[in-house]
Amino acid sequence: QVQLVESGGGLVQPGGSLKLSCAASGSGFTMNALGWYRQAPGKERELVATYGSDASTHYADFVKGRFTISRADARNTVNLRMDSLKPEDTAVYYCKAEVFFFGEAMATLVDYWGQGTQVTVSS
Repeated sequence: QVQLVESGGGLVQPGGSLKLSCAASGSGFTMNALGWYRQAPGKERELVATYGSDASTHYADFVKGRFTISRADARNTVNLRMDSLKPEDTAVYYCKAEVFFFGEAMATLVDYWGQGTQVTVSS
């Protein structure tokens, strides 16, 4: 199995910055891609940013130019740098890992989710 642990959430003022980190651990898998999602109260979970196996990145329009996703020195760690935070960025932020499990004749691609970390932007 795969375990994901997020850290770095907290309370910040509008215009402030915050960095989230996610570390994946476990055995029997090969990491493929990592990403960040968020869910505000009463809202659907939405994509924030992804980091592909080829180091390609994708950002939602509402964070492009403000957030930066990066892969840390540890292969199974991903960070999200958040700048110019707005009150509407308030949400629980979730890390997602896309991993391969190898069987007798094929590989299976599976998504795993962390528990989430709260980000609150308020004055």
